[in-house]
Amino acid sequence: MQTSLLHPGLRDCRRLFLRDYEVWINIGVHDFEKKGEQRVLINVDLYVPLATSTPKADELDEVLDYDFIRRTIAERVSKGHIHLQETLCDEVLALMLAHPNVRAARVSTEKPDVYPDCDAVGVEVFGMKD
Repeated sequence: MQTSLLHPGLRDCRRLFLRDYEVWINIGVHDFEKKGEQRVLINVDLYVPLATSTPKADELDEVLDYDFIRRTIAERVSKGHIHLQETLCDEVLALMLAHPNVRAARVSTEKPDVYPDCDAVGVEVFGMKD
């Protein structure tokens, strides 16, 4: 995977990430998908300026805490049924970009149990503040 840090607007950033965060949620447009939860894997990359994320005293309050990513996703998925992965990705992206220290973010979702002949089906979005 090519890193977005090659983008000139992100060269002064560090990338924080959450990999394969597994959630069980009600997601899907088909009737059978509305009757139960499905396993979804969520991946997030956050691009945070070094100026706001380089600790001087080795303290957690000097950086963006990973708990923000997990907590924000958990709060969103707890709100009820989602029809499309695109909707979930777009909403999580917007929530990540709302954090004042995040300059850009990449979010992907995967449904690994949809088809027996592939690893997963999914969606990915990227957004950057002006």
